[in-house]
Amino acid sequence: MAGSLPLNNKTLNTYQKRTTKNSSGAVKIVLTVMALLFFILMLFVPLISVFVKAFQQGVKVYIAAVTDSVALEAIKLTLLTIIIVVPINTLFGLVAAWAVSKFRFRGKNLLITVIDLPFAISPVVAGLIFVLLFSTSHGILAPVLNKFGLKIIFAPPGIILATLFVTLPFVARELIPLMEAQGTSEEEAALTLGASGFKTFALITLPNVKWALTYGIMLTAARAAGEFGAVSVVSGHIRGLTNTVPLHVEILYNEYKFSAAFAVASLLTVIAIINLVIKNIADWKIKQQEK
Repeated sequence: MAGSLPLNNKTLNTYQKRTTKNSSGAVKIVLTVMALLFFILMLFVPLISVFVKAFQQGVKVYIAAVTDSVALEAIKLTLLTIIIVVPINTLFGLVAAWAVSKFRFRGKNLLITVIDLPFAISPVVAGLIFVLLFSTSHGILAPVLNKFGLKIIFAPPGIILATLFVTLPFVARELIPLMEAQGTSEEEAALTLGASGFKTFALITLPNVKWALTYGIMLTAARAAGEFGAVSVVSGHIRGLTNTVPLHVEILYNEYKFSAAFAVASLLTVIAIINLVIKNIADWKIKQQEK
């Protein structure tokens, strides 16, 4: 009896290991299935539903909805906003990320706080802040604006300013972790060899972060195209003048023009899908660089 105990313990341990392994495999399968079901129900089905509803009444109705004069004006304003906002926030993001990750200076924590501020403030509150500042009737800067005949709120400039604010962090927040992880050794070596600061940035820093920068730009563009809260506050909902694509979709939906609403919404969905594809490519490229 005594001599058989080690064998029984060994058998018991082997059985326990197999049981644990089988349990882990079962848990992994259950979690994977749950994640897939969640993805299908919460992401895939809604995306497909947008296109199904958009083309429900035929291609002609779809084309008529997206080529309607008011829809085209909304698309033009959205594109104008993207064209202005993306380069400005890309430049800011590059400069801010370079400063935060490569240099030590007073006010560094304050700069990081400013970068994160749009994440902490509701877009609606951000819109109200711009109204408080730039309204020609009761804004803080109303006397100056009225004196020079400038109109910002309920006009395209207000939409651009609000979108600039809410999209400010995306490029910087994509670049800062990567730049910090890369360190400063390559830049210091280039400067030691006589390269200028701009040349060092253009030939060493920028190529190392190009895919993170690409993803940050795509996030900025996607958010600029789809921003609703802040833009809704400052736009005034003037058809053909201050309605962006999301605001136009809301108006169509509230008027029970569902096919037209989903048709225009499908344009934003396409942007989201393109953004997702580029994100995966950028993530893969960044991982390849790290190897």
